[in-house]
Amino acid sequence: MRRSTASGRIASRALLTTAVLTATALLATACGGSADTAAGSSSSGGGKTLSIYAWAGEIPDTVVKGFERETGIKVTVDTFDSNETMTAKLSSGASAYDLVEPSQYTVQQLIGQQLIQKLDHSKIKGLSNLAPKFRDPGYDKGNQYSVPWIWGTTGFAYNDTCVPSATSWKTLFDPKYKGKLYMLDNMLASYIAGLQVSGHRATSTDKDEIATATAALQKQKKILAGYNSTNYAQLLSTGQACAAEAWSGTAMAKVVQSNPHVHYVIPSEGGSIWTDGIAVTKNARNTASAYAFINYLLRPEVAALATDDGSSASTNQAARTHIKDTAALENPAVYAPDAAIAKSDFLLDPGTAMQYFQQGWTKIKAS
Repeated sequence: MRRSTASGRIASRALLTTAVLTATALLATACGGSADTAAGSSSSGGGKTLSIYAWAGEIPDTVVKGFERETGIKVTVDTFDSNETMTAKLSSGASAYDLVEPSQYTVQQLIGQQLIQKLDHSKIKGLSNLAPKFRDPGYDKGNQYSVPWIWGTTGFAYNDTCVPSATSWKTLFDPKYKGKLYMLDNMLASYIAGLQVSGHRATSTDKDEIATATAALQKQKKILAGYNSTNYAQLLSTGQACAAEAWSGTAMAKVVQSNPHVHYVIPSEGGSIWTDGIAVTKNARNTASAYAFINYLLRPEVAALATDDGSSASTNQAARTHIKDTAALENPAVYAPDAAIAKSDFLLDPGTAMQYFQQGWTKIKAS
């Protein structure tokens, strides 16, 4: 999940916990297709239209217009600002969307609710263009239900006028920087750090491991300046913050690019990765058009527009040689180095373990 604007991405991340809670309660492909395939036919479930429900700003207009020019398919794009909103609309049965753009944990939820359909890989060309991290993700093994489109990370940033160098979550737990440390005001995001600094995986659902993370976060709270999911990038830039947990994306990337003292890093313990991908809805009316659009997105030169025109990191490794904004490729707050994300986890739906996070978060906030 990533927004083309800082406030949008922050809002979407803040709703992560709510989206997972809602779903937990409800749960008891090197080149595109040919023009002929793209146009579709009634026999294959597709006319010359396509309806998409996506994150605002994540599918650039240049991509949509290019697809329309090439195929003659008329595309309608409606946008949402949280996975919860998107899931609720699909669950109501009132929507008529062919494609949706869920985040990784929401793919799991939509599969469980039977709101998206398994992909027919014989109709997809270009999956091999995806970076290895996105070809067989833990939340959707074998990309059976979704094709990752853009991605980002959860890590931390620091100002080297205060913190000379940092590579570990331990920086955010160091009393030396008391009163100048910030954590994201988001339960699961905070637990990424709490779990990993305690030696556990960010995806842990083990009651005892979550309890250990809770204790670490309770102790940490005593040295924090606060929880902040809005202007932490600016606080780092001005030096009001020494270090802060952070999401990659436009706001953080701009500060890193403009201020040589601010650095965004994926912690040595792993951090986490998020991704927004494309899925075909269960009741899609224009499946031929839907597959044509997926194939179009998988073209390297098209995927490059996610960065050049959408300010997002593309999951398409082959696209990197087509990206004109080379500065973005070198900015870790957009494209974290492959070596840095090798140990990063995709944050998954914790299912029934959500109760342990909730109970722990209540203790942390009350401490």
